[in-house]
Amino acid sequence: MRITTARASRHAQYGGGVHEQSATGPHHTTTMERGSFALARCTCGWSGPARRSRDRARTDATDHVSATSDADAPTA
Repeated sequence: MRITTARASRHAQYGGGVHEQSATGPHHTTTMERGSFALARCTCGWSGPARRSRDRARTDATDHVSATSDADAPTA
C-alpha cells in the first residue's frame, strides 16, 4: 500500500524543470522551477531571486543578459 501526503502530491507536479532562455555569448541563462517558485540562473554564476511568476523569472534572465552585454561591450 502506498501512502502519499497532500504535500508530496501537491509538489509532484513541479519536477524542477529547466527551461533555456538564451544561448548567445558568454552568458547562457536558464529558468528553473523549485516548488512553486521559478528562478533564473546564468552560466556566469548569477542567480535571480525566486519568483512566483515564471514570466518575471524569464524577464530577470533577459535583463541580466542585456545588462552584461552592455557592460561587456568594448568602448572606443
